[in-house]
Formats: sequence, C-alpha cells, structure tokens
Amino acid sequence: MYDIVVIGGGPAGLTAAVYGCRMGKSVLLVEKEVFGGQIVNTPKVENIPGFSSISGEEFADRYLDQAMGQGCEVALEKVTCVEKNGTGFLVKTAEGTEYSARSVILATGTTHRMLGLDGEEDLIGNGIHFCAVCDGDFYTGKDVVVIGGGNSAFVEANILAQTARRLIMLQDLPQFTAEARSQEELFSNHDVETHLSARVTEYMTQDGQVTGVRFVENGEEKEVRCDGIFLSVGHVPENEPFASLAKLSSQGYFEADETGVTQTPGVFVAGDCRTKALRQVATACSDGANAAIAACNYLSGGAS
Repeated sequence: MYDIVVIGGGPAGLTAAVYGCRMGKSVLLVEKEVFGGQIVNTPKVENIPGFSSISGEEFADRYLDQAMGQGCEVALEKVTCVEKNGTGFLVKTAEGTEYSARSVILATGTTHRMLGLDGEEDLIGNGIHFCAVCDGDFYTGKDVVVIGGGNSAFVEANILAQTARRLIMLQDLPQFTAEARSQEELFSNHDVETHLSARVTEYMTQDGQVTGVRFVENGEEKEVRCDGIFLSVGHVPENEPFASLAKLSSQGYFEADETGVTQTPGVFVAGDCRTKALRQVATACSDGANAAIAACNYLSGGAS
C-alpha cells in the first residue's frame, strides 16, 4: 500500500514524486514509456529555471535520480485503469501488476496528434515520424517535410535542416506560431521551402512507403515529393481510461485548476493532461508540486 501512486513520469509526475517523498509519504511513480516524458527528445532546452541550456535527456535523468534519491520507487509499466478499493485505490497495469494506493496523482501527459488521413497509422515508421532526434539520421541527404509551425515543429526542423538535402515546412495557419528566436535560428541558417495556409489532404505512397504529400494552399491543390514526413501538429490527451475518476473537457483534458483536485476524493491531476492555458516544463512542475501538496493534505485528513 503506497500513500501516493503517481501515474506518468514526465516533469509533472517527477515533481509530484519529489514533493510527496519530501513530505514523508511512500510514493510509487509509474511510467509507460520513458521517464522524463516528451522532453527527452529535445536536444536543447533553454527555458528551464536554473539551466541556461540543457538537453531534455539530461534534465530527465537528473530529475529521475533526484526523485529516487528522495525515496521514490519506480515502475516501467502501462496503467490501464484505476479502481476505487474501499478507502483507497487499485492501480492496474497492462503487465498484470496491481498496486494499492491511498491516493493517486494522474500526470498522464499527452501524445502526438495525427492528421487522421487514410493509411496514416500504417505509415508510422514507414515515412511518417515524430522525433527528429530519434529518426532524423535516416533522412541525411534526402528530402523531408515537416508538418506544423509551432515551437515543437521548429525544434524538429532545426535538427533536420542540418543534414537533409531539402526541407519543406507545411503550416495550416497563415503564419508560423513558433517563438521568434526559433524561427530566426532556422531561417537565418538554412534554406527552407515554406507553405502557409496549407492543409494536407493526402499522403502519397508507393509500396507502403511515403513518397510525398498533397495539400491545398490558399485554395490551390499542390503536392511535394519527399522521402520522409515529420508530424508536429500538437498533442492530445489519453485520459479516457480515467474518465470515471476525473471529469473530462470536450477536448479530453482533465477539468481541474492548479490544485489538481478532481471530483473523486483522493484523485488529483497534474501537467499537460489537465485544462490549462500554457503547457510548458515550468507549468508542469508547478502542477506536480500543487497536486502533491493537495494529496498530502488529503492523506492528513484535510479538505483536498
């Protein structure tokens, strides 16, 4: 029986674990893929307090070491459901493990948004990718399309532009929305072909492999040939398995304020999985601290 089981090992979950341990609680941190969350794929982060520049992987490693050093236990498993169990909760995983908890913090984060086009799922790994750090080397000296125009898209583009023969960016809005600094870094150092107000309509393929994309730009149908596509069009939550515990918004995010308190006593939420205006590492850490304190207050008989 753990005092707190934290589901999700990104910055929010790691912070919740650290704060819970420092409050003298027994804490288990369960993560389905990689501790640190999506930030581990970012080669350089410059907006984390205390670090002028650090790789996402190093930040995640340091934070996990800190949490474990405080006494947090960890498990690399996929949580499939959380059930009420008397005065506590039963956390079940796809691997068949069950953990008992007096309280639960859901820090489930988000996953990559897709375009929903025909054959998209089958093309993942066969020309469609999400992480330039992971898969960019496959396209050295080749033509690559980045779909998206926000901060994440420009992180991917800046990596790919260093080795790709040709880089094309497609953005469905009339302008790019990434920070000015990221745009300047890309466009001042690389020759990039850009298409704005470009809505992708079809993946071009041959023998199950991507060969290009078709899109509509300002009402005109166009296409570009490429060897690979990197999707960076935002993220979506995967909160449905926990909908009975915490109310979901129409977009699927947990409806909760910065305290992380939900409709179920003993269940709290933190990080990108909840409704909020800004999803950044700093705000995720803030959420994790708030949720951990709320959970500790609940365990002590408080109102949260």
